[in-house]
Amino acid sequence: MYPEDLRYTSEHEWARREGDSVRVGITHFAQDSLGDIVYVDIPGPGTAVNAGQRFGEVESTKSVSDLFSPVSGEIAERNGALEEAPELVNQDPYGEGWMVVIKPSNIGDVDALLSPGDYKALVEAQPGN
Repeated sequence: MYPEDLRYTSEHEWARREGDSVRVGITHFAQDSLGDIVYVDIPGPGTAVNAGQRFGEVESTKSVSDLFSPVSGEIAERNGALEEAPELVNQDPYGEGWMVVIKPSNIGDVDALLSPGDYKALVEAQPGN
């Protein structure tokens, strides 16, 4: 349920290191908690982001949740497919449902994020799990 090649944040984002870039999305736990996602608001390329700071939001039939950047840097790419098909986040959160690609100011910051085991422990500690 938590792919081993990813790192995680305590706010339920995942980060996949791809060369000198980082692909970012929300975890299965996050999309499952949100319910049916109906809208994703993410900035375009060139937008500066800071680790731990809000960079967008996901709207579901239940609520609106902020997205937080796992690393500092600049957005290099956004997933335009989510404009027409936000449900991709529910269907494939670790694949087609990705949000943005960030060109981090320090690629090593990815290594400081939660490991799959640490993230799993965090999720299991949530009330109701």
